[in-house]
Amino acid sequence: NSSLNSPECITLALFYLILAYFVNTIAPKIAGKFQISSTIVKLIPICFIAIVGTVIGLVNGTLVSNFEYFTEHPSVAGENTGLFPAICSTIFAYEGWICATSINAELDNPKKNLPIALVIGSIIVVVAYVIYYIGVAGGAKNIVLMEEGATTAFSNVFGKVGGVFLNICIVISCLGTLNGLMVAETRGMYAIAVRNEGPNPEMYSQIDKSTNMTTNSAIWGLFVSALWLIYFYGANVIAIPVDGAKEPWFGLFNFDSSELPIVTVYAMYIPMFISWIKKEKDLSTFKRFVLPIISIVACLFMVFAAIYAHGITPFMVAKENGKFSLPVLFYLIVFGVIMGIGAIFDLRKKSLNK
Repeated sequence: NSSLNSPECITLALFYLILAYFVNTIAPKIAGKFQISSTIVKLIPICFIAIVGTVIGLVNGTLVSNFEYFTEHPSVAGENTGLFPAICSTIFAYEGWICATSINAELDNPKKNLPIALVIGSIIVVVAYVIYYIGVAGGAKNIVLMEEGATTAFSNVFGKVGGVFLNICIVISCLGTLNGLMVAETRGMYAIAVRNEGPNPEMYSQIDKSTNMTTNSAIWGLFVSALWLIYFYGANVIAIPVDGAKEPWFGLFNFDSSELPIVTVYAMYIPMFISWIKKEKDLSTFKRFVLPIISIVACLFMVFAAIYAHGITPFMVAKENGKFSLPVLFYLIVFGVIMGIGAIFDLRKKSLNK
């Protein structure tokens, strides 16, 4: 929807970004309570549509018809390059658990409790959204859902009031997601600095005495988030006239800044898992070899999905039109520059410590 990428929408996004930063920095306890409340609010429509939508869909045949639709119309399933872009989008939707690791320095016994929370939380999220999508599929035909969204399913099942209720819950859910990401952003640099890593760990590991909050780390998180939002605006929203056509600000360096950075994380996991296999000699065969190897295979699949969706496909489409486009390559160039800056800080610190 073009209105979602309008300058007005981006301005509103920046406003809520600053608001989330303000709440997390000045009143972190309120931010924590809001996070719990928004999660509960998010689960309410999921549970309702999962139960009622599934029952109604089974009774009127809509659910079975929707599941048979793509097997009878395989060309529709292949639109928009099909599976791999969907995988990248799904990764983006489920990626909040990585952000949770940024608060590990504040947890009691994080080595034990954080993995438990991540595993249980991930299972709950997957189950909740699977039954949610089944319920939505029972509320409206696939074609209608693709054109009008899940609100139509809620309206069909619960009436117009149900559709309005869903939109309200979506707004609260999005604010909760923003708040959760800001919880991670405000603590990200602190989580690095408290281990005496990164630039100026003495400054970023400081905790404000009155709010018990990592203020310096929070300021850095806000700055990086705002910078990335501006990039998103220039690469995906605004366009400038170039040779009679409108082009985004950054030319070849326009890429999906919401999905590609997340997929990059999976590539960075691979050497971690290899290191785990080499060093953790006291673990059982299952924990030392089987689990890391499965994880490496999964990471390689995620990386391939990103290359296919954001590299091969746009390249082929642009080639047919006599142009050149390879977003994943130019994203990796930006990524490499940022990592190089980090390496410079690391080498400088090591030389000073000698």
